[in-house]
Amino acid sequence: MKLMRCPLNGWRNISEFTYGGEVESMPNPVTDASDVWAEYLFFHQNPAGLVHEWWCHTATSYWFIAERNTVTDEIIKTYPTSELFQKRVDFSQEEST
Repeated sequence: MKLMRCPLNGWRNISEFTYGGEVESMPNPVTDASDVWAEYLFFHQNPAGLVHEWWCHTATSYWFIAERNTVTDEIIKTYPTSELFQKRVDFSQEEST
């Protein structure tokens, strides 16, 4: 049985988690064109080696980030998103002056 440590719930069976994709810098929601957003949403790097990925503990809907080696499938570290993201993104279409 493969286990993953959820930062909120501790060690859990891997079947309790849902993969959410690679952690990437999000395009600017107000100024970037649709082709930039399409590339961000639909094209992924998928490198061999260490990657940072979004994971969700499905039972609690808790999202967090995992560092994983894609060659060995070893989960190196998991941590809350607050360690990487300190502020929310404003999706408002209004430009600030």
